[in-house]
Amino acid sequence: MPVLETTVGGALREPAERSAEQLAMVGGLPEPAGRRRWTFGELLDDAERAARALAGRFAPGERVAVCAPNLPEWVVLEFGAALAGLTLVAVNPAYRPPELRHVLDQSQAAGIFLVPEFRAPMGAYLAEVQAELPALREVVLFTEWEQFLASGQPTQQLPEVSPDDIAQIQYTSGTTGLPKGAMLTHRELTNNARFYADHIQLSPSDVYVNPMPMFHTADCALGVLGAVQSGAVHVPVLAFDPALVLELIEAERGSAMLGVPTMLIALMEHPDLGRRDLSSLRITASGGAVAPAELVRRIEDRLGVTFSIAYGSTESLLLTQIRLDDAPEDRAKTLGRPFPQTEIMVCDPLSNAPVAPGVVGELCARGYSITAGYNRQPEATATAIDAEGWYHTGDLATMDERGYLLIEGRLRT
Repeated sequence: MPVLETTVGGALREPAERSAEQLAMVGGLPEPAGRRRWTFGELLDDAERAARALAGRFAPGERVAVCAPNLPEWVVLEFGAALAGLTLVAVNPAYRPPELRHVLDQSQAAGIFLVPEFRAPMGAYLAEVQAELPALREVVLFTEWEQFLASGQPTQQLPEVSPDDIAQIQYTSGTTGLPKGAMLTHRELTNNARFYADHIQLSPSDVYVNPMPMFHTADCALGVLGAVQSGAVHVPVLAFDPALVLELIEAERGSAMLGVPTMLIALMEHPDLGRRDLSSLRITASGGAVAPAELVRRIEDRLGVTFSIAYGSTESLLLTQIRLDDAPEDRAKTLGRPFPQTEIMVCDPLSNAPVAPGVVGELCARGYSITAGYNRQPEATATAIDAEGWYHTGDLATMDERGYLLIEGRLRT
């Protein structure tokens, strides 16, 4: 499978032009009465309205932050920012004021979209730090979304956007200090999501239920862009709640989803499981460390799905994943094989020389999906990505003769 010269906005234009009337997105809100639906044509229309409103306020290349739960408007903004040539800064809505200040200052965000409150008083937190953010000149509340869309001029020209342009800045968890902003291009995001969708065989007949947080690449990249490039219906879940996820799978006939093991355990242990019709669900993907074989069998038996685990990071996106036709033993004990157009090397941490199959070493990766670097941190970038283009993950791993990967721990914490 080749790497295509695609952009985030172009990924939406293609299905909208081909199948404008086909259902594209359903807002996964708790109240069914307010569960709005978008066709691909309607989603593109809203994204273009958002792009024109953005282009009237920001210049191409400027950074615009978003801090909110999984609202469908988050998705519209993601496409709108891409069409306007802006870089979207994904902000964890659970950030406290110091973290919020750091991310907005470090990214030099010129604007921010947020809800005033959701499990935390985000509006109050922003007000607390806004005076320390001289670059921030625009604050738009999602409660005033329609007024924002209406502010754009129909004649506003949209820029040409390159696959090499930075589409998003995603902040790492900050386990080694303050979070670092990984810069991700349009090409990285669109192709990685397309390869992910291929691994789980996503198609226009599928409904992808998406409970992962939108500020994470598992949601705004793999979920949003995997679904749109496959022609599948995307159901962003407002925030993870097992009862809501089970209800959405039944009501929308969800056939695919991604959730970390703790989410899947919560679904299996919820009292609603037995009374919900989950017969449409065929695939559950997950990420991180290998799930215990017993848990994999339990997930597949209880939810009636095929389980596919993947491995990646903010800096690299997905690097390996289990395919649906992999042997049960490989699905239960490994993280699969490398993605297309992706080089994986397990090397000696001291010499950087490749080690033999089965020998523990540092996992390194090279290819289209590796971050363009850490925002405004050239030294950190040079430490993570060597002169030959290898990204050093800091994870210890082994790889067998067939190319199947197993994570063995951390080299760096």
